[in-house]
Amino acid sequence: MNYDWDFSGVWSHRDMLLAGFVGTMKIAAVAIALGVVFGVVLAAFRLSGRAWLARPALWIIEFYRNTPPLVHFFWAFYALPVLIGVSLDPYAAAVIALSTQSGAFFAEVFRGGLVSIERGQWEAARAIGMRSHQALRRVVLPQALARMLPPFIERSFELIKTTALASTLAYSDLLYQAMQLNSITFRPLEVYTVVAAIFFLALFSLSLLARMAEHRLAVSTRAAGH
Repeated sequence: MNYDWDFSGVWSHRDMLLAGFVGTMKIAAVAIALGVVFGVVLAAFRLSGRAWLARPALWIIEFYRNTPPLVHFFWAFYALPVLIGVSLDPYAAAVIALSTQSGAFFAEVFRGGLVSIERGQWEAARAIGMRSHQALRRVVLPQALARMLPPFIERSFELIKTTALASTLAYSDLLYQAMQLNSITFRPLEVYTVVAAIFFLALFSLSLLARMAEHRLAVSTRAAGH
């Protein structure tokens, strides 16, 4: 089967894809930032030792880990406004869906990183006169961050790819703009090939930066240990 590839239509409407890419990065950046805050709170609740905080946090985490992301988008856009009495635009609904879902996963990353540090590290810090918050900041957290960073980055990449679901709410992200462009050019193979290439180049570039950050953090952690 022969197919004549023609990217001229895609190129002539590249401004649409650029606008969609900006929309994707905008929603991803905000969702990651809010997800980190939500994740820190959930992780703190789980590590608090108080059942009335730990159990609800666990239920929230398990809910988001065991339900499809698309359900979260539809629920935030259609059901949440009914409960709070305030209508949400596609951007706000998508941010809520992504940040709460990512926060649940981030919480386990943060909690896992902290509990992975041996108890002896805490005891050694206290033995030299450090208080709990000093031991956390100076001894435990630098080591935990080195262990948290790889899964955190992986989860952030998953979030960026999940932003494509925002197109189901008619949010003008990269995939939504691609669908609009496809209706103009009638060249789906070219359109979605370019979309795949954009996602790949963006995430690959971010992965290179992430590896550099991991390397620097590992070096600084080893230096601090000597």
